[in-house]
Amino acid sequence: MKLVFFGTPQFAVPSLEKLLAHPEMEVVAVVTQPDKRRGRGGKTSPSPVKAIAINAGLPVWQPRRVKKDADTLDQLRSAGADAFVVVAYGQILSPEILEMPRLGCVNAHGSLLPRYRGAAPIQWCLYHGETETGITTMLMDAGMDTGPMLLKNYTPIGLLENASDLAGRLACRAGDLLQETLPRLADSTVEPTPQDDGEATYAPLLGGDDYQLDWSKPAIALHNQIRGFYPNCVTTFRGEPMKVGATVPLGSESESQLPPEFAPLLSLAPKSGQVGEIVAIAKRFGPVVQTGDGYLLLSQVKLPGKRAQSGWDFVNGTRVAPGEQIG
Repeated sequence: MKLVFFGTPQFAVPSLEKLLAHPEMEVVAVVTQPDKRRGRGGKTSPSPVKAIAINAGLPVWQPRRVKKDADTLDQLRSAGADAFVVVAYGQILSPEILEMPRLGCVNAHGSLLPRYRGAAPIQWCLYHGETETGITTMLMDAGMDTGPMLLKNYTPIGLLENASDLAGRLACRAGDLLQETLPRLADSTVEPTPQDDGEATYAPLLGGDDYQLDWSKPAIALHNQIRGFYPNCVTTFRGEPMKVGATVPLGSESESQLPPEFAPLLSLAPKSGQVGEIVAIAKRFGPVVQTGDGYLLLSQVKLPGKRAQSGWDFVNGTRVAPGEQIG
């Protein structure tokens, strides 16, 4: 089976690697986003997918707008691909492109469709406190993640798992599911299933306001926001911005899901305080904050100009004391 692979970030890398390793599949070219300036030095660097493609000796096409790039469209037409495989590419494909390959365009999406259509499915499913997610392969159409579904792979979500952790697991599952989906699509042993639009939810790109923490929210809601939008959620401490990278909700609803090392925290009896007040210091763990409903341990923070540090290092290095205010 001849394939053209469309993808850009690290999430797409395992899929490309697994297709390259499959004995019955031939990736004939890769389409990825143009190189971007990354890092403090602002140097131009290739996307993770491009780096893999170059190492494999594949042609790499990087149009700024794939729908309108005449050279790329000509190359896609002449590639003779049976299918285009799309994993987190980052551009909308035109109807013209969708109709080029014999078997169509197959997308691996990071949710259990029709839930969480859009650009940030992993982040928003964590934000909403989902306990299960997965990968869906589908045949692409002109809509945003609205095409008929092919196969699904399910996985539970851990209470302390963040968007980076979950994306790493789902990326590997996407590659496995594509290896199963493509041969079954070719021999017609998988039946495309239309999505129920009435069950659809959406996962738009994140914006600045999404990262702001409101300590009047319940502890579990703040925890889900912080792990879902990791590592960018921000509050203030002593008048300066402070990012919160990891937390532990200390409530009865999360007790059964916490790893054993956090058991001592459940016996803490901090005094009740104002919303955002540090009401206790958990030895070897970090500060415990009063929220609008329940307590939240800050287990990782990042102060301006410094690296991320554990909650306990934050307490010791900054001389944090009960009664101080967060936010």
